[in-house]
Amino acid sequence: MTDVKKAFGIISDKVQTALAQQGFKREKVAGSDKEMVALFTGESMAYSVVYDTEKMLVELRSCSMSEDGPDNDWKSLAKWLFNPETDTPKEAESIGNDFFDIVSSAASVKRAKQSKKKKGEDGNADPLFLSKRFVTYFPELKDMIREEQDNYESFRGVHFIRTNVVPRVNQLLERGAKNEMNKLAQMISTQYTNGDMDTRSIITMVILNSVDEKHIEKFEPLLSEELQKSWTYAKKMKGKKVKPEKPKKVMAAYSSDKLGR
Repeated sequence: MTDVKKAFGIISDKVQTALAQQGFKREKVAGSDKEMVALFTGESMAYSVVYDTEKMLVELRSCSMSEDGPDNDWKSLAKWLFNPETDTPKEAESIGNDFFDIVSSAASVKRAKQSKKKKGEDGNADPLFLSKRFVTYFPELKDMIREEQDNYESFRGVHFIRTNVVPRVNQLLERGAKNEMNKLAQMISTQYTNGDMDTRSIITMVILNSVDEKHIEKFEPLLSEELQKSWTYAKKMKGKKVKPEKPKKVMAAYSSDKLGR
């Protein structure tokens, strides 16, 4: 059995390493028997890592800072199941690395430098951020994303996810490993909540509407209630023609190198 405190320390220390480079400070906070907490504060944002001992769920959250400290309007960025009876420090390392990547991303750094976000504003996770979240499950996507960014002026979210992510999602569902499906469903649900309109559309219209029929019954209940409702509406559009994504210009360097001009 894995020592939960040590596992939580592995995860929170990785987050601390990433945030310290951005000027965040780790605060002293008291946890409880039901919850372990690590809190990090910056000028305009705060992050926390929370482990629910009953649900065996570790979560990375963020909120804005007020004059008195975190405004406690916490927004979930990622969730992972961690069962100390079956999971090992290796899984804790993996979760910590995932959290490290999230708080180190360009989008997160940009948000940390901005003023406090107004309530009701549209989500700020874009299709590129969504695509990077799948690297945890499919590591080979990392190089594919880099190639996409190098070769095109802007990231072709719909094309990239339909071509590279959707087949892999169906392969994962085909394997039928409950733990894998749970983690994937949690990630997609979180990104739907945090995503901008393009990201939400990609999740429902591109990813979920491309799930093989034989997998829907076992996968749909794992999604958040909000996403299940949105998918219900999106299913009505399945098979219908939608306006295609406008092709993005190829980068000049790529054109000359690849076309021999």
